[in-house]
Amino acid sequence: MDNFNNSQTIDEQYATTKSLDTRISIHDKYSTNKQGFGSWVVSHYHFQKDYKVLELGAGNGHLWKGNESIYLLPSLLVISDLSEKMLESSKESLGNHPNIQYQLIDIQDIPYEDKSFDIIIANMMLYHVNDLNKALSEVRRTLKDGGLFYAATYGENGINGYLSELFAEYGIRTSFNNSFTMQNGKDKLAPFFRIIERYDYEDSLLVTSIDDMVDYIFSLASMSEFGKLSRVLVKEVLQKQMVAGTLSIPKEYGLYVAK
Repeated sequence: MDNFNNSQTIDEQYATTKSLDTRISIHDKYSTNKQGFGSWVVSHYHFQKDYKVLELGAGNGHLWKGNESIYLLPSLLVISDLSEKMLESSKESLGNHPNIQYQLIDIQDIPYEDKSFDIIIANMMLYHVNDLNKALSEVRRTLKDGGLFYAATYGENGINGYLSELFAEYGIRTSFNNSFTMQNGKDKLAPFFRIIERYDYEDSLLVTSIDDMVDYIFSLASMSEFGKLSRVLVKEVLQKQMVAGTLSIPKEYGLYVAK
């Protein structure tokens, strides 16, 4: 659930699930909102038995965790990603079911006819896309009239901003990809959809193990400048921010639903 700085780095980051697993772990262990972002996102889905659903950039399938009653409901659910490793991980998480297909798909070139799907999902991935307008045009093309498009993303006032400010004196400037955020997502969607609704997920991190946070930082391509610093120094800076054994870090995530 985080951002990266260029397509080459994206390929490297998603060649295996290790870095993604590290990032997911910090949210699972220390988020103050115990509903969980994945469950919260899925709770907004309006699936019906005869629906055909396409998920783009599904990653390791983590957002579906514990939501079998929902993803087994539609007649067809296509789980897709650009990374074979991620797709394999999704298949391991969700398993084989008659209504689920797994495919390698690029959102900028969706291999389906016009108006094929009742619902299309693209969570935490639109900021990775090279040509966002082309991607959204493809989503609109393959979505049925009256269909729904779900796009979760991060905001510009979350973890990266906090860390950039905290380590500014060491010359650290995190590369923030703001091509599709909670702040500008509506404007990006507006040329393609008539009705756009925004939902904000209230959350933060209360971290009790600084080692976990250091691992998180060094797993992020957007934090690549931290490679200039030692893990010992990063840990010392973070420890100075702890109050009563806890490091408090803001988070900003949410969901756009377009029709």
